[in-house]
Amino acid sequence: MLEMLRSHPASAGELADALPIARPGVSRHLRVLREAGLVEVREDAQRRIYSLRPEALIEVDEWLGDYRALWQQRLDALHTEVARGKRSQG
Repeated sequence: MLEMLRSHPASAGELADALPIARPGVSRHLRVLREAGLVEVREDAQRRIYSLRPEALIEVDEWLGDYRALWQQRLDALHTEVARGKRSQG
């Protein structure tokens, strides 16, 4: 859903037609994304058009940065241990 909205704004119906999710599920997802501040909605006659708020995703990415660094360190340590194990077996 976010990937689609990244390329262009869309209505809930358009998203439901393109995704393997029933329309009520799409509406629930959009409500959660809107409440989280990741998408915004505007009225267009009788339709609601949803669009991505890229600045909100930048905030999420910045928040995740510390966690990403932590996991990268742990994955590097795991890689080192796996390499040591292969050397000792070989």
